[in-house]
Amino acid sequence: DWIRQSRAPLIVAGGGVTYSEANELLATFAERSGIAVVETQAGKGAIPFDHPSCLGAMGVTGTPGANLLAREADLVIGIGTRYSDFTTASKTAFQNPDVRFINLNIASFDAHKHNALPLAGDARATLEELLVGLADWRVDDDYTTRVGTWQTAWEAEVDRIHHLGHGPLVSQGEVIGAVNRAAGPRDVVVCAAGSLPGDLHKLWRTRDPKGYHMEYGYSCMGYEVAGGLGVKLADPSREVFVMVGDGSWLMMATEIATAVQEGVKLVVVLVDNHGYASIGGLSAACGSDGFGTRYRTRGPGGALDGEVLPVDFVANAASLGAQALRAGTLAEVEEALARARASEHTTVIVVETDRECRVPGYESWWDVPVAEVSDNPAVQAALEAHEDARKRERYFL
Repeated sequence: DWIRQSRAPLIVAGGGVTYSEANELLATFAERSGIAVVETQAGKGAIPFDHPSCLGAMGVTGTPGANLLAREADLVIGIGTRYSDFTTASKTAFQNPDVRFINLNIASFDAHKHNALPLAGDARATLEELLVGLADWRVDDDYTTRVGTWQTAWEAEVDRIHHLGHGPLVSQGEVIGAVNRAAGPRDVVVCAAGSLPGDLHKLWRTRDPKGYHMEYGYSCMGYEVAGGLGVKLADPSREVFVMVGDGSWLMMATEIATAVQEGVKLVVVLVDNHGYASIGGLSAACGSDGFGTRYRTRGPGGALDGEVLPVDFVANAASLGAQALRAGTLAEVEEALARARASEHTTVIVVETDRECRVPGYESWWDVPVAEVSDNPAVQAALEAHEDARKRERYFL
């Protein structure tokens, strides 16, 4: 009855959809009912990006349509999701005062979250029952039109970011677009930490349930190359594209040597923005300047504002046995990706990007505490904005 009574329902697809192999069933249920589907990081690829009901990423790193619909949803059906802080936008995502939740989850603890009607069980088995029970029901036409409008607008935005024409250094969004175009439908992108996971969550067009592998529970810097090696060993029939920032590369790039030793091919795209761009941007958003987030030498005053560190990532990758390429323009990135695909050996493509040209956030917020005592006007303004935003946090008890 809750589903039949709803006027703005929403499905939040988490990793449990793929773990239970319920992807095709979810796509069928969404197509027949017309209910829009949004994806967590673990749920990315739950249904194809171009499915008529897919609104893409949800939450802090979500798309405009996904977050706008979440804000007004009167019914949220969570399938295999834990409702993490990123997914719920620090408990600000769902603002309808009458919103209700139905949670399908194998774990009773997660099924009860948000004071939901808990359906503790396998996602695929539960969806099979819902498909039968709602065979004669579908959302109204106005809802379908709005979902379609949001989807069309988002695809246009992705195309814009993928072909930004930024220079002289390319943008990270353009690099993601080039890798996405080079990847086949069954190929896998692997990432873990920094600003890349959030951008990939929004921008990567996933066509296969296993085409997106993200370690984002703990944002483990250095996981990328080792994780890509594991993915390739698990399914050698798929090309594996590892996307890694320079910070994570310097944490643990040495598994490149293992890939070479074992004859396991990876395509690694190393995004060099000369430091920790993610935490640098986050600290700037909190009114600070980003302490030690750029790879620079110490200047005359003792601060890290000297010359850019002369780290040669191409030489570094080559010393580990990889075929190493440097790409400056978007055309060079595309050419390097074509060479890497054609090669039988692990290839590392180093791309210098403009760290200030960021993919924006859309209709969302993340609760990052700001210093309560500071004589910095920027920090004071950030604190005021933070305290105002926290008023939108909702606890469903």
